[in-house]
Amino acid sequence: HAVLHLLYARFWTKVMRDLGLVKFGEPFTKLFTQGMLLNESFYREDEAGKRRWFYPSEVDIRYDDKGHPVGATAREDGLPVSLGGVEKMSKSKNNVVEPRDIIARFGTDTARLFTMFAGPPDQSAAWSDSGAEGAFRFLRRLWNFGVKNAEVIRGAGTVGGALDDAAKALRREVHTVLRQVSYDYERMQYNTVVSGAMKMLNALEAAPPGSGRALREGLSILLRALYPACPHVTWVLWRELGFVREFGELLDAPWPQVDEAALVQDEIELVLQVNGKTRGAVRVPAQADRAAIEAAAAASPDFAKFAEGRAPKKVIVVPGRLVNVVV
Repeated sequence: HAVLHLLYARFWTKVMRDLGLVKFGEPFTKLFTQGMLLNESFYREDEAGKRRWFYPSEVDIRYDDKGHPVGATAREDGLPVSLGGVEKMSKSKNNVVEPRDIIARFGTDTARLFTMFAGPPDQSAAWSDSGAEGAFRFLRRLWNFGVKNAEVIRGAGTVGGALDDAAKALRREVHTVLRQVSYDYERMQYNTVVSGAMKMLNALEAAPPGSGRALREGLSILLRALYPACPHVTWVLWRELGFVREFGELLDAPWPQVDEAALVQDEIELVLQVNGKTRGAVRVPAQADRAAIEAAAAASPDFAKFAEGRAPKKVIVVPGRLVNVVV
């Protein structure tokens, strides 16, 4: 179906090119084939063997302890119906989820967000009511976070000057995720864009009091990153939280840029192992040399606890990851 539309569009473009109406022969630069949405299907056969397909809303489904359907009955008469398995959504099998029903229940943004989050867009994905509910809960968390912190965010200035360690950590997390989200948009991996937005919200919610400037910047980045997926809730929050004064309307706001300086760490945490077994962690300056890492490991309380008075025999350092002390 999609290939035929593609062929028609290319054919008529070439016709118009030959007629001198346009100056190009190819209307597209790239073909991206989307996966299909799948859903459970249910049917009942009559005496002649003809199948009548039921909408999911017309049946009551029984699930096992792993959430897999094991049986179903029709709501109209309480009699069993057969499980047709997971099939691509089609009118012939009555397993299409009506968008207006989802929109009426959860809103347009939830429908859009769940569809993007269901999986890589080039692969098929099964519809899940619980997944739609999860997307709705995330957007409700985002809204509640904005409302709860509205006064702090409106009153905070732009990031600049000295920041405490907590604010630096928040900016580092947000800009690290922003780099991945920007890359995922370019390669059309929208499911990981959504998971990135969820990571950003988790970081913002965990920020301690006093992170006002970093909090304001982080939320402005999150709203812009999420706007293509959820234009309604993000647009309202953008206006209500006063970002219009700084960036203009959300539709015209510039895409956030990764601040490389925010990614620089003063300290790093290395996994501490004693005789190859993980026993804790040790924090060292980001630029610490091998000697400094060895000294920090030998002086750490976790090493003292598990070494039981034995002296280090050998120290193995894996830069940026771990330090293993052999006793």
